[in-house]
Amino acid sequence: MFGRKKAKSGDGEGFFAELTEVKALIVAYVKQETIDPIKNLGRYLAFGLLGSFLLAAGCVLLALAGLRALQTETGTTFAGNFSWAPYLIVFVGAVVVGGFTLTRIGAKK
Repeated sequence: MFGRKKAKSGDGEGFFAELTEVKALIVAYVKQETIDPIKNLGRYLAFGLLGSFLLAAGCVLLALAGLRALQTETGTTFAGNFSWAPYLIVFVGAVVVGGFTLTRIGAKK
């Protein structure tokens, strides 16, 4: 009466629809900014660990191949009392490669 509008029954539903939409927007934003980066980080970490494992296994096999080559292909050079030398040579080579790797980890680009 006198300029007052009657409230329609649908007005309350509009407010709750807006509220539901805002809630859905907030949930989608939180998922986008937290859960997705964590999933990507997990994938990145998994591939990094797998690559590290495979690289370490390759280095061990390469060192064993070098040891076997020194033992079999050098004839009598490392025979008798000098049979420990191939082990020392391979060990020193592995330490050099490991040391070089450690120096490159913290290197600035």
